Amino acid sequence: MRTIYVDKIIPKMLMVKVLRPVWPAVVFSPLSSARLANIPEPPLPGPSGVRVRNRVCGLCASDLSLFHVHADPAIGPAALPGNSRFYLGHEVVSEVVEVGRQVKKLHPGQRVVMEHRETGASCHELGIDPACRFCQSGLNNLCENAGGMVGVGGGWSDGYTAQASNVFPVPDDLSDDQAAMIEPMSVAIHGVLRRPPGAQEQVLVLGAGIIGLLTMQAVRAFRPRARLTALARHPYQAQAARQCGADDVVTGGDVYAEMARLTGGRAYTAPLNRGMLMGGFDVVYDCVGSSTSITDALRWTRARGTVVLVGIDLTLLRVDLNPIWYQEVDLVGSKTHATSEWQGTRRHDFEWAIRFQRSGRMRIENLITHRFPLAEYRQAIRTATEKRRTHAIKVVFDL
Repeated sequence: MRTIYVDKIIPKMLMVKVLRPVWPAVVFSPLSSARLANIPEPPLPGPSGVRVRNRVCGLCASDLSLFHVHADPAIGPAALPGNSRFYLGHEVVSEVVEVGRQVKKLHPGQRVVMEHRETGASCHELGIDPACRFCQSGLNNLCENAGGMVGVGGGWSDGYTAQASNVFPVPDDLSDDQAAMIEPMSVAIHGVLRRPPGAQEQVLVLGAGIIGLLTMQAVRAFRPRARLTALARHPYQAQAARQCGADDVVTGGDVYAEMARLTGGRAYTAPLNRGMLMGGFDVVYDCVGSSTSITDALRWTRARGTVVLVGIDLTLLRVDLNPIWYQEVDLVGSKTHATSEWQGTRRHDFEWAIRFQRSGRMRIENLITHRFPLAEYRQAIRTATEKRRTHAIKVVFDL
C-alpha cells in the first residue's frame, strides 16, 4: 500500500524547520521525516475494523502544515499524547473493501468519508465505557480521552484501515467530488453554527481559501439575508468569494477605512498603531487564524460582537487581546466538525453538508481546481502551497 506519512522525529523536524526558509525543497529530501512509502497491507484493527480503498482526497492546510513542519512544538495541544506517525489526508471519499465480523452497518462496495480519525481516537474507538461527556453528546472532536490514531494509512494513500465508527456513509446521489468536500464543508458549517449570524446582521469572513469560501456558502445557507463581506488576498479569490455569496469583497488598500465604510462604523488611527473601529461587524469568521488576522478581526468587531476562530496557525501567536476587554468582544473557537444545532434541530455536521449539497445551497462548482495522481505528490503539494502562482483553491489526489 502506498502512503504518505510524517514520522514524529524531533531532530529531523527541527532541522527541516530551520532549513526550509532557505531551502524549501528540504521537505522532499532525505532530511525530512515525511515519506511516500510502500508498506505491507495492514490487518483490520479488530472485529469492528474496516478496510477501504480511496477514490478522491483533498489536500488540506492542516496536512500541508504537518508536511512542511510549520507547527510549533511549544503550542498547547503539542503537550498532549499523540501519534509517533501521522498519516496525511482526511478529506477523502473511499470504498469499503472489507469489514470486521462485528460491523453491521457497512458493507463492501459502499462509499464512505473519514470522520475525525486524523485528530485522534475518541472514546468510541478506544472502547471506553462510559464515554466522556463530550463523546456522549456527539462532540467527538472534543473527546477528553483522545489518543493516537487507530488503523494504518490515510487519505494520501491507496487506502487505509480504521474503526467502523471513524467512517461515515455517503449517499449514492452525491458524486465522488461532492463526497470529498463533505469534510471541509462540515468544518465551515460547524464554525458558522458556533455563533450563527442574526437574520440581517453584518458578517465578515476573513480568508478566501477553501474553508473561507465554504464558510461564505454556509452563512448564505443559514442566513440568506445577512450582509456578507469577505476579505480576500488575491484577485482570483475575490472572484470566487463573489460566486460563493459575498456582497462585498475587500482586497487591499486602506482596509480599516473600508471596513468602517461597509459597516457604518468609525475608523481611528494613531502613531505606531494599526487602528481600531468603533462600530463594526456583528460576527467575524476568521478562517486564517494568524496573529494578523486575529488582531484585525478583534478590532473590526462591534462591541459585544463575536469573532469565531475557524482556522488556526499552529504556532505561538502574538495577538492584541485588548478589544476583548475594551469592547467585550467574544472570541469563540471552532474545531473541525461534530454535531451542531440550528433552530432546534440537531444533526451531525456531515448531515448538514449532505443536505445543503442536495438542495443546492452549498456547491462545489469551480472549487476543485487541480488534480494529481498520488505519484505526483510533490507537484500537488507545491501547487496547493504556492497559491499566488497557481491560483489553486482545492487541490485533490485522484486515486
